[in-house]
Amino acid sequence: MTMQGRYDRLIDRVVERIYAREPELLAKYGERGRVKCREDNHHHMRHLETAFRMQDSRIFTDYAVWLNGILLAHGLETRHLIEAFRLIEESLPLAEAVTEPEIDGFRRDLQAAVERLGRESRSAAAAGCPEVEVTT
Repeated sequence: MTMQGRYDRLIDRVVERIYAREPELLAKYGERGRVKCREDNHHHMRHLETAFRMQDSRIFTDYAVWLNGILLAHGLETRHLIEAFRLIEESLPLAEAVTEPEIDGFRRDLQAAVERLGRESRSAAAAGCPEVEVTT
């Protein structure tokens, strides 16, 4: 099974829940935004796998911080990325052919990324950048 195939059900569920919680995203970004959201979630899973295989959470947390900067530049907020990571964590049981150690590692790295994004966005807000404020 390909990496993409392992996570199709999980990503379908995550994208469905993102758009159910924030229907204005469809109005703002259209169907192209939904396709991009799927692609982004495949990237998230690829980075989670790499961090797990290398046993280095920083691979995923550094990716999360980098991606957050790009998303902010495109009009999204840190909370959108944090919510996506939380939805992935909740949906991990839907992944196919994924071991319990992988799920545990993915959870650890997702939680570490959420914590780091929260810390960095609070620091940015304290420095006078309110557009990056987030509630974790």
